[in-house]
Amino acid sequence: MNFLPYRHKAQYYETDTMKIVHHSNYIRWMEEARVDMLEQMGLGYDAMEREGVLSPVLSVECEYKSMTRFPETVEITVRLTRYTGVKFELEYEMRDAASGTLRAKGKSAHCFIDQSGRPVSLRRKFPAWDALFKSYAENQAPPVQ
Repeated sequence: MNFLPYRHKAQYYETDTMKIVHHSNYIRWMEEARVDMLEQMGLGYDAMEREGVLSPVLSVECEYKSMTRFPETVEITVRLTRYTGVKFELEYEMRDAASGTLRAKGKSAHCFIDQSGRPVSLRRKFPAWDALFKSYAENQAPPVQ
């Protein structure tokens, strides 16, 4: 039960004068990949928000390994590594789509809250969503090295 990788073509506006992607964009790409992952689960942010559930970022980190340049395409794999019913954690690998060269690795942590900012337990309020997250968290294979 692995997610299909997300692909992002580096845009010119994401680069500096040397056509190297600015480091801040990798965090944006991780968000794009996370949104794509949730959609692959059938539980995109739009579906959660219709039910009054939000999922803010609690923490994010990124380790840069090599430069991405315009106009390379990066393939981002996402793994759901931890799920508690209220929080979840993800790991990301960003690789050059053509060569497979590792560009960056990252992690992010998120939670579920209602519109007033109170924590939401999927286990209690959305058992089908809880089962879905559990299923993916328990069956995620480590990325290929």
